[in-house]
Amino acid sequence: MPARTRIGVLALQGAFAAHIGVLKRLGAEVREVRLPVDLAECDALVMPGGESTTMSKLLESSALFDPIAKRIDDGMPVFGTCAGMILLAREVLDGRPDQRSFGAIDIAVQRNAYGRQVDSFETDIAVGGLDDAFHAVFIRAPRITRCGAGVTVLAEHDGAPVLVRSNAVMAASFHPELTADDRVHQLFLSLVDETHAGRVAVSTRG
Repeated sequence: MPARTRIGVLALQGAFAAHIGVLKRLGAEVREVRLPVDLAECDALVMPGGESTTMSKLLESSALFDPIAKRIDDGMPVFGTCAGMILLAREVLDGRPDQRSFGAIDIAVQRNAYGRQVDSFETDIAVGGLDDAFHAVFIRAPRITRCGAGVTVLAEHDGAPVLVRSNAVMAASFHPELTADDRVHQLFLSLVDETHAGRVAVSTRG
C-alpha cells in the first residue's frame, strides 16, 4: 500500500482488535479510532462487528457519527462487518427507532437474521476475486434482504448476499477477521489503493 495511506479501525466496541491484527499482518498502517481527531488522520475506515445499537449510541456520544458520515460522503473507503454492515446500510428493517445508520450502501438488512449466539455457524463461500473458497464465520449475523442497482454482490450464502460492494464501500454479514485467511481484508486494501490512486490522478490532472 502507499505509505501515505492509514487505515482506521473504529474502536468503540466490538471485535476491533482482531481487525487490527489482520491489517497489520498485511502491512497496513493502522490507527484505532475513538475520537474525531483519530479519524482525521485516517484515509479509510473499518467498522467491526459488535452490537449495532450500542455502537450507534457510542458514535453519538463520542461525536464521531457526523464526521464519519461526512468522510463517507466525500468518498472515504469503508468496510463494515456484521454490526458495521448494519450501520452502513441504507435500510435497517428491525432497528430501534433511535438507531442511526450512515446509509452509505443501498442495501436493506435484518438484524440477527441468522439466529442468536447459539446459532452461530461457519461455512465455505465463493468470493468474487478470490480463486479458492473463503471460510466464513457467522455470529448473530444480519441478513441482506435487498440490494440496490449500484451494489455488486461479491459472495452469497443460501441465495442471500453476504459480501457486497458499492463504490468505495464494502460490507460483510460475516466476520473475516476471525480466521487466518486475510484475503477479504486484502480485497478492501485493494479498494483503498484503487480509490487513493483515482484521487491522485484527479489531483494531478487538476
